[in-house]
Amino acid sequence: METVYNIHEAKTSFSKLIERVRQGEDIVIVKAGRPVARLVPIRPTKQRQPGNARNLVTMSEDFDAALPDALLNAFKK
Repeated sequence: METVYNIHEAKTSFSKLIERVRQGEDIVIVKAGRPVARLVPIRPTKQRQPGNARNLVTMSEDFDAALPDALLNAFKK
């Protein structure tokens, strides 16, 4: 659900608007009838676990070997 407030209304009732956003509501702020900003709740993000991609990524033994001359010359053009 989206509610529209003009800048003056938003300024005078900012704390109330923040509480409404915390409850999940989107608030659009307008100036002279034109939308200029949107207040939306921050969605919690999933906490990353270090090492959760272990054994999913591999590199070949020659990963850092020199490139063939033909490929190197292609970059020089």
